[in-house]
Order: sequence, then C-alpha cells, then structure tokens
Amino acid sequence: MITKELLDSRIASNLDRDTQGMSIEETLRYLSEAFPSSIVFSTSFGLEDQVITDMIFTAELPILVFTLDTGRHFEETYKTMNRTLAKYDKKIKVCFPDTDQVERMVSQKGPFSFYESVENRKECCHIRKVEPLRKVLATASCWITGLRAGQSAARTELSRFTYDAENQVIKYNPLVSWTLEQTQDYLKENHVPHNVLHDRGFPSIGCAPCTRAVAEGEDIRSGRWWWENNTSRECGLHTNDQNHS
Repeated sequence: MITKELLDSRIASNLDRDTQGMSIEETLRYLSEAFPSSIVFSTSFGLEDQVITDMIFTAELPILVFTLDTGRHFEETYKTMNRTLAKYDKKIKVCFPDTDQVERMVSQKGPFSFYESVENRKECCHIRKVEPLRKVLATASCWITGLRAGQSAARTELSRFTYDAENQVIKYNPLVSWTLEQTQDYLKENHVPHNVLHDRGFPSIGCAPCTRAVAEGEDIRSGRWWWENNTSRECGLHTNDQNHS
C-alpha cells in the first residue's frame, strides 16, 4: 500500500516500470490494489473517459468514479451520464462547485463574465472545476484520467505516469498513446454509450457556453474557449504534472 505522504516523482517512475507489459485493465487492477480506497477516476463523459469507465465498471474494480458538474453542461452530456448509469448499474459520484462562490461570481459579474477576459474565464473554471476537483483529490493518492497525447499540442509530451505535486497525487493516463480511431473502435466493439455531440463536430466537450463545433482539419481543442487568442486550451485541471516515465 502506497500512502499519500510517500508520493513523489520516483513513485511515478517506479509504477511505470512495474506495469510495463501489463494491459490497461491489468494496470488498473494493480493500481486499485496498490492504492486501496485511495484511487479515483474523473469522467466528463467524453470518448476517452467512456473507455476507462467501461474498463472499471466491467471489471468491477474498487475505483471511485466521479464527475464535476459545473452547472453549465450540455443536455447531451447529462443524457450520456444517464445512459452510462443505466448500462452499468453503478454509482458515479457527482461533485458540485461551492454555492456561495458561484452565487457571488454570477451576482457580481453576470452569467457570461468568462467572455470578457481571460482572468474572468479562469476564475469561472477555478470555481466550477478546479476547487471541486481539489476536494476529491485531497483524500486520494492516485488519479486516473482520460488524457491522450494527441488531444492537443500541450499534451504531446504526456507520460503514462506523472506526479501532480500541487495535488500530491500520482496521475495515471492509460490512453496516453491511443489514437482517436482506437478510442472510437473500442466504444463500438464494446457497445459503450457516447456523447452524440462527438458526431456533430465536437471532438472536445466542456461547458455549453464555452464549447463549439470545429471544422474538419481544425485543432481538436480549438472549439474550447474559442474567443481567446492564446494557444493553450486548458482550464486548470491538468497543469501541474511532472513527467517521469
């Protein structure tokens, strides 16, 4: 058993070494035994997350599956969640932002303050996503994500195992080397529910006011916060990794 106090980049390197040659399913089981009652998986019900959810629920692994409900999701996202709950008959923990913080922000700045400046957008993401995530990770030692290296330029150097120093957790990115085609094929072969927005030009799906469809050939993250000119399309959930694998 690996406790939170012992976590550092060396543990990430050791886990990468120890799980070489294992399948994703085998690695998930290995981690669930190494981090009993302290391993979590965050899902936003995107394609990659649905693959991992299927692996966890099908194998009945003791891994907490949770989602961050920002209060601004697409209806299609909630329908995907509902179909997922029905298929597996498993619980998904729903985490909400702090009511007082949301009320204060919207009362002072209105419901669309994030369009007005990068600072406002980051504030909204922080309140609705980052803070609720931190509350979950405060009691976790291992965090499983659906990140792929091919999702954006900022993720091309991503490793299977990293150490998130700010949250003091080991991150496991099982699909880091998968292509979009591999992801889609898995979902089809295993009859896993997916968000229909993916079929309508939405490769990356976040909050409804902050996500649009993209044209063929555009970067798959270009539909997120499209009104901003900066090249980084991240909300703050995945910015503290130290790659060591």
